Amino acid sequence: MHTELKMLPDPAFPVPTWGKSGPTLPKSAFEAIEQLVEEAVNGSFKTSSFSVEVTSNTVTLWSYHRSASIHDKKRPGVTKVDSESQYRIASITKTFTTLAILYQHAAGNLSLDDSILDHLPELQGKDYGTLPLKDITLRILASQLSGIPREFAFADVLLAGGVDPLDFGLPPVSRSVLNPCYSEPGAPECDRADLIHELIKMKPIFAPNQQSTYSNLAFDLLGLAIESSTGLNYSTYIEKAIFAPLNMTFASLETPPNDDHAVLPVGGNYWGEEESVQRPTGGIYASSSDMSKYLRYVLTHYNAIAKGINWFMPASWSTGMNTFYGMPWEIARSDKILLDSNRPVTLVTKGGALPGYFSIIVMLPEYGLGVTILVGGDSNLMPILEEAITVPLIRSAEAAIWENINTTIAGSYIATTPSLNSSFALEATPSSGLRLTTFISNSTDFLHDILPIIAGEFLGSDANTPYRIQLTPTLLYKNETTQSGEIWRMLLMSDHVKSKTNVWEYFCHTDVDPLSYAGLPINEVVFWHEKGIVELPAWKLTLEPAKVEERREGLIVQARGDL
Repeated sequence: MHTELKMLPDPAFPVPTWGKSGPTLPKSAFEAIEQLVEEAVNGSFKTSSFSVEVTSNTVTLWSYHRSASIHDKKRPGVTKVDSESQYRIASITKTFTTLAILYQHAAGNLSLDDSILDHLPELQGKDYGTLPLKDITLRILASQLSGIPREFAFADVLLAGGVDPLDFGLPPVSRSVLNPCYSEPGAPECDRADLIHELIKMKPIFAPNQQSTYSNLAFDLLGLAIESSTGLNYSTYIEKAIFAPLNMTFASLETPPNDDHAVLPVGGNYWGEEESVQRPTGGIYASSSDMSKYLRYVLTHYNAIAKGINWFMPASWSTGMNTFYGMPWEIARSDKILLDSNRPVTLVTKGGALPGYFSIIVMLPEYGLGVTILVGGDSNLMPILEEAITVPLIRSAEAAIWENINTTIAGSYIATTPSLNSSFALEATPSSGLRLTTFISNSTDFLHDILPIIAGEFLGSDANTPYRIQLTPTLLYKNETTQSGEIWRMLLMSDHVKSKTNVWEYFCHTDVDPLSYAGLPINEVVFWHEKGIVELPAWKLTLEPAKVEERREGLIVQARGDL
């Protein structure tokens, strides 16, 4: 049934300003999520604690915390978790490392397209082994496209406690082949010299920029580039450039000095393990409130941190049809979340895992929402929380947005000049989006008389199937300073139901600027909300709301002259 739902353009609506002049996520939506979480956990996971927060672009909307009922008696840590409780966020650290690189790129202190060799003076002019380091840029490293090995330490089977490699049929070898910094008990933490020593012995997995594969080592190297560019050690720079400006009070790359806020799950955990040169790949401690502050910053700056860079854009595809790598985001696009349409929803995420700690941040840029889930304890808890929280949240947000659009935009409009026989009507539903139902310009019925001609030209054989005029926002304004004059475009969309066998029917490309008239886009619509008018520049039309005659079925608005 889902394949018969309408395809809607993306984006379908402007980014909401939750709780201000925009839509509101009702308390009942979060109460329903809490109930789902409790039912999913169902009295299990007694040794696990978790913290969850949902934030808008401006403020935390909801937080939920659950404390383990079983603690280590000798070192319990915090026994009642809250928004200030500290977890290890593991590989989410990679996003901070990348943000630091973007800051340095924007400042002109380095370039994303620098070779990593430019920032490794130890190897300049020397034999650096078989890795093609001169062809590996900082951008490629951050995008998981370097093709270099995943680890330089800790991943060797020889180090797996309680496991005899010979039981797997592996031949006997000596541990002496491994670097003492990670193979000998009590040895100092691996440092820069150890990393470089191991780097020159490595061989590539793929050629640079050929195929994505996850690498922690890539971010160790980016940490060295940050130190080279700033003249500061990595931890100091992250503290000064990110933690302090964002007031991330409980975030740290150093082990917290006491356990007052420490989430310490029973059994083996990685609290207090110093990562030294590997801090850039997974070293941060943080609370859920810290992460909400961070997500608010990222959600409002991802397209403005460095010139010409949209930080949320994918860099390569990963395994499957719907997953992608960014810098260093793990991006998913799913058409299975929304109940009333198959419009894909984009989830910009980064997960992390260390012994005892599992974490994920999820940003929903089209909704202006960010989610943090931090777990101390059982890894099996994370996928349960992900599904129980994100999917209902998105569906609730979607419903609230369309209800708001129905109130603020949908309806009938008539020309502000009484002598003009011009009118314009819009209908808003979750299944059809914002759709044009009437357009009369200077007594010409556009939908009846003109649109069939245009459809025959642009839709080809699909012109024989139902089609519609859909509106999509550009997320731009006529006045960017005051953010007034919201610009949308009208798009011709076919309701042709795609088959399950014809491959090329699923080949879709975006084209929102098909025709102009006297140099103006013919499909541009501008909503001046503060003035209560709609403008169609190419048509030289200014319209105002007509008297609303009827409201029915909750979301669908029809007014005099709609149909």
